[in-house]
Amino acid sequence: MPAAPLVLLLLAVAGCTGPSDAPAKQAGARSPSAAASAPGAGTPTGAPSPARVCAAPPAGPERAPAGAVTVDPAVVGDLAAKTESSPPRTTFWLRPGRHTLPSDAYAQVEPKEGNRYLGAPGAVLDGRRTNQYAFGGTARGVAIRYLTVEGFVAPNNEGVVNHDMADGWVIEHARIQYNSGAGLMAGARQQLRASCLRGNGQYGMNAYKTGDTIKGLVVEGNEVVGNNTDDWERREPGCGCTGGIKFWAVDGADVRGNWVHDNRGAGLWADTNNNDFLFEDNVLESNDGAALIYETSYNAVVRNNTIRRNGLVEGRAAAEDGDGFPYGTVYLSESGGEPRVRARTDRIDVHGNLMEDNWSGITLWENADRYCNSPANTSTGYCTLLVKDTARCAPPAIAAAPLHDDCRWRTRRVDIHGNRFVHRPAAVGCTSACGRMAVLAGSGDRPEGSPYRAERVGEAITRDQDNRWHDNAYVGPWSFVAHDTGRTLDVARWRGTPYGQDAGSTFDAGGGDGDDR
Repeated sequence: MPAAPLVLLLLAVAGCTGPSDAPAKQAGARSPSAAASAPGAGTPTGAPSPARVCAAPPAGPERAPAGAVTVDPAVVGDLAAKTESSPPRTTFWLRPGRHTLPSDAYAQVEPKEGNRYLGAPGAVLDGRRTNQYAFGGTARGVAIRYLTVEGFVAPNNEGVVNHDMADGWVIEHARIQYNSGAGLMAGARQQLRASCLRGNGQYGMNAYKTGDTIKGLVVEGNEVVGNNTDDWERREPGCGCTGGIKFWAVDGADVRGNWVHDNRGAGLWADTNNNDFLFEDNVLESNDGAALIYETSYNAVVRNNTIRRNGLVEGRAAAEDGDGFPYGTVYLSESGGEPRVRARTDRIDVHGNLMEDNWSGITLWENADRYCNSPANTSTGYCTLLVKDTARCAPPAIAAAPLHDDCRWRTRRVDIHGNRFVHRPAAVGCTSACGRMAVLAGSGDRPEGSPYRAERVGEAITRDQDNRWHDNAYVGPWSFVAHDTGRTLDVARWRGTPYGQDAGSTFDAGGGDGDDR
């Protein structure tokens, strides 16, 4: 059966961590917050404006283009049948109305190379909560424009559009919404532009491809809102399988000008051996968890983003449980700059961002027990990009150079500068366990024979791995955590010996009590 379900077990264990025509939402779906319904209020001059795509997407062509095959919504399965009977590089124009597939769960459209699918105004491809997938197969260079895709029931970790992760697809001016699983999968050189990913059960997009061959991914000008309606972290605690968009082992991605908001879990999450990312001019706000997680990955630029009101749900829940960990709104976990891995930068460069009224700030973290072959490595079967033979990462060789460094993902060469950090406790609804910057590690204690036991990793991430804050502007009562969760610092100690952080930065501790906008 060509459309048999694809089980992506690796992502299941990753994570170490509307309009009047909209159908009824799935049970548990979140509605965008009142704050996020009017985004950008008070945005400083020059800051990005949100990509308001979902409410009023541009309409597709009212008439079939010359040479296009017309698809009739009154004929069940007409789109799939005409795709099968037409040659590659055919353009299909879907008439206004609700298009459906046969009632078989695996019925889907399987494009041929270079096919184009254009939706007329009001054209919807509806899975009727029966079909699992909308578009699948391995054909390259497929384009989908001006089409709404909704009501499909892909399994967890699978996707509705581009289910089989084919390369070179272009999705523009589309609405992929109210589906189970991920609204969209990804292949190499995929372009997702000016589209709405809304209210999907797990992710808006799951950028994973079997074989880890995604390169040159573009995610630009989209609205990603209200995803993870099925609340997978509650159903599978610790799965690390939730949020707006998840990236896995992607080499080269431009993530620009998107509005990522009101997702349950993280907004954007790059997890395991991603490299060469640009996060630029995005508005990330009101996500339950972190705005951005960059985990066990390499070399990224995070610049000129507006990041507001993230982490309030998860941060407050952790604090109420007595969890003292400084969960960051930008959370860099075992990720850093690596000159030996080719990219546009050899650092993680975080600059020019506005971070305002989030639960916390930026956290740099390493789990001392997480390295290749360690039982604490939840990216099962994966090693760093510096070691191809995972079996080499074992005693006694792992205790000496070069494997001692190369067998673990390290948070190093992180440069945080030129940002504005605003913390207003009244706006956040918090007076403790929030408003923190952090650079720290856990104390290594397993397995037996690990060369990273005790405080070695904590010392390295804090003092020896070229992680620097400098020339930032702070407003409000910020505090700082260094080395481990038990070491909270005021500004003077954070800037003094031995930490030496935030040279050239300014601090207005009282500014957070008023309106800084």
